[in-house]
Amino acid sequence: MTGLADHVAAWEPEPIEESDTIGARPSTAFAAVLDQASPIDAPDAELPLGWHRFHFLEAPATAELGEDGHVREGHFLPPIPNRRRMFAGGRLTAHAPIRVGDDIVRRSEITSVEPKTGRSGEMLFVTLRQEFRRDGELVLVEEEDAVYRQQEPGAPRAAPEAPQAGPVPDAAPWRAMLHPDEAMLLRFSALTYNAHRIHYDLPYARDVEGFPGLLVHGPLLALLLLELPRRFTPDRRVAEFAYRLKAPSFAGAPIVADGTLTESGADLAAGVPDATPAITGTITYS
Repeated sequence: MTGLADHVAAWEPEPIEESDTIGARPSTAFAAVLDQASPIDAPDAELPLGWHRFHFLEAPATAELGEDGHVREGHFLPPIPNRRRMFAGGRLTAHAPIRVGDDIVRRSEITSVEPKTGRSGEMLFVTLRQEFRRDGELVLVEEEDAVYRQQEPGAPRAAPEAPQAGPVPDAAPWRAMLHPDEAMLLRFSALTYNAHRIHYDLPYARDVEGFPGLLVHGPLLALLLLELPRRFTPDRRVAEFAYRLKAPSFAGAPIVADGTLTESGADLAAGVPDATPAITGTITYS
């Protein structure tokens, strides 16, 4: 069988540029998902760090979607047969705030394509870098890491066990809670125009991809981490944020996010209580 490295040996997608005008409604809608008041309290209000994710949305035709809900062929999707995709982590560097009303140009390019072999077989690690500019000024740089693998039709992989929630530990200096039920996952999928079926189609997630339940979106977990500095140090500006997905989280189990200040920023983690964190991260203040 042809290996993943062979499928992408000649794959070198060109960078692309897109533009979008930042509106208020997506941020207000996401704040409602979190049961928070909208942060948009003025026509030129700043977007909280990371909330640019609700802009620059792709809207492929339904006929272009594959079995898993992703588009079958996308500019930055590697040409792997029977492709499966998982979000792995990323990094944000904020140079200036993005504000409601801004006209933003985003330049996207693939910066790394690395085949690896692990316990579950061959995997392909791909890093997408995106630069956001306002009137030529660089305001934000984002790098996202995704992992791709092949899965033959009719052969679901071994399911990871869903972590069992234990007692909620004593409060950390910073704490936020998330209760991801089916409705929350569906609303987040709608806000990001994400049709990946592992987040809303339980029979597919369980019987095809082999998960014990609906998966919580990796970006939702990353945004939960960013809620900690937003809520507890609202007067300080985060310059850098790096995070890594460690284990899957599933609908129905509460997620606890904790943070502890360090000399230059804070260490962050979130997951099911009394279990291995699903995501860890660090922030650095400007």
